[in-house]
Amino acid sequence: MSDAPEDALEELILGAPRRYTRRQVTEDAGLDLATGTRLWRALGFAEAGDDEVLFTERDLEAVRLMTRLTEAGVLAPDVREAVARAMAQSLSRLAEWQVGMVVRVIEEQRGEVTPEASREVAAAVLPALEELQTYVWRRHLAAAARRMAVGAGGEEPDTWPLVVGFADMVGFTRTTRRRSAAELAEMIERFGSATTEVIADGHGRIIKTVGDEVLFVADDAGDGAAIALALQDRVRAEPALPELRIGLAAGPVLVRYGDVYGEVVNIAARLTSHARPGSVLVDRGLAEALADDPRFTLRALRSVAVRGYRHLHPWLLQASST
Repeated sequence: MSDAPEDALEELILGAPRRYTRRQVTEDAGLDLATGTRLWRALGFAEAGDDEVLFTERDLEAVRLMTRLTEAGVLAPDVREAVARAMAQSLSRLAEWQVGMVVRVIEEQRGEVTPEASREVAAAVLPALEELQTYVWRRHLAAAARRMAVGAGGEEPDTWPLVVGFADMVGFTRTTRRRSAAELAEMIERFGSATTEVIADGHGRIIKTVGDEVLFVADDAGDGAAIALALQDRVRAEPALPELRIGLAAGPVLVRYGDVYGEVVNIAARLTSHARPGSVLVDRGLAEALADDPRFTLRALRSVAVRGYRHLHPWLLQASST
């Protein structure tokens, strides 16, 4: 182990010392150097020299495992980089949050963040975080497997009939100018907590949160509509949160690497940008699916011209008064 505190911290987190160059790792795993370079970039890391000693025994084991999965037909060569990107984008955000949490713990306990203090705290909490991540991953894996087992896919590969929704905080940029960093952090935390709880309780799933907007899906038309209205109710009860505008659309959606794509997603986004603060707009497909549901009322609005659609027909969704 290196004597430098920052190197000792890195070695603790990585689980092994740096010993190998990229050339050594790729050759050992039976990959060509160009493929190894692309995979490293797909994981979100900067370009490194072929002979720079950066990699550990655990890196070597990971590349060997990827090679075995490819040879077994589990991980096709043409999707390896896409899989690496998808995993890296989620896990990098998680890692940033965890490091920030460790820093706050050290500041509260000692007042100064040093490599030595960071290493002590990391040694104490890292095993617990790793165990918790595995638990959450298995729970979500089980839920996704169950949905696949009982659901019906679309006519095209990787397509599923879904309700797609965007919920966007109104005037977020303007609001951030009037709030301190602490107030902004509280607002973002409240938004994340509120949307997570409402969407989960409504049997939906969050696909991603981007700043002031959350993208979610639901398998059932009624669930998607109920989630949208519940989000509006929840935000109205939170004085710290701005109003929401929400757009919903239903139909076949391409689901790839944890994200969603296609015309339904585009329409939901356009409806969101057109919605008034505090309202929910839905497309024709979802309006037709909800027509006989007594929980909701729908009012057809005039068609609008938005980017990509000259005549988009929105319906205003509201809760039934009966």
